[in-house]
Amino acid sequence: MSSLLGTDAPFYSDAVALFEIAAGIALLVGMFLVRAGHVRLHAYLQGSIVFVNLPVVLAWMVPSYLKNVYPYLGSYFDQPFVWVPTLMLVVGALAEGVGVYVVMAAGTNWLPESWRFRRYKLWMRTVLGLWWTVLILGLLTYYVWYVSPNGTL
Repeated sequence: MSSLLGTDAPFYSDAVALFEIAAGIALLVGMFLVRAGHVRLHAYLQGSIVFVNLPVVLAWMVPSYLKNVYPYLGSYFDQPFVWVPTLMLVVGALAEGVGVYVVMAAGTNWLPESWRFRRYKLWMRTVLGLWWTVLILGLLTYYVWYVSPNGTL
């Protein structure tokens, strides 16, 4: 066991897992910031997390999925080492896409008025819920790939 977290995982997997946990906690901090009236700080924090996460997804998560999961989709989809990261990919793409939309709609004038939303709390809570779902699925993926014997749940 040579990883940061004491498993057989590669260093980058541990680093990404720890980064995503920190990002999830930072999103919760942002939620409390807006409740305390610190709207601008909330906006900077949440927007930064959404956009800093994008290169992490594109540089590490997508290539890892394409290498370790995609080849097995057809024949092993019933196995947790395939369906858990696939579910994480689908929900993660939704979370990141909706997160970018929320940042653009709430924090910029880039979108036409007709494309912007009015119910900020609903959209932001949706993104937070999706993000935490992805975080849990990511930790479950980590467990299935590096901790669980034989990739089981």
